[in-house]
Amino acid sequence: MPRQPSRYAVHLLLEGGHRHTVHFPDIASFQSWYAENLNQPDAQAFVNVPLRQLEGEYLVLRPKAVLAVHVEPEYRGLDDG
Repeated sequence: MPRQPSRYAVHLLLEGGHRHTVHFPDIASFQSWYAENLNQPDAQAFVNVPLRQLEGEYLVLRPKAVLAVHVEPEYRGLDDG
């Protein structure tokens, strides 16, 4: 039986060389957020990037500022907390 990731780390490479990592509980929630926010024709509008570790806080950026996205599954053992 294949292991299931406990969450997904999404690494964003931004203009100017900045990097930011956000986490999503499953791949479907990332795909939904990406389709609604980053995959928009109006790349000038600001979008919110949810910061899961800080409830109610967001990183706000323009979709055109995102140069690359790397999605990485993260696996946690029962004793990893």
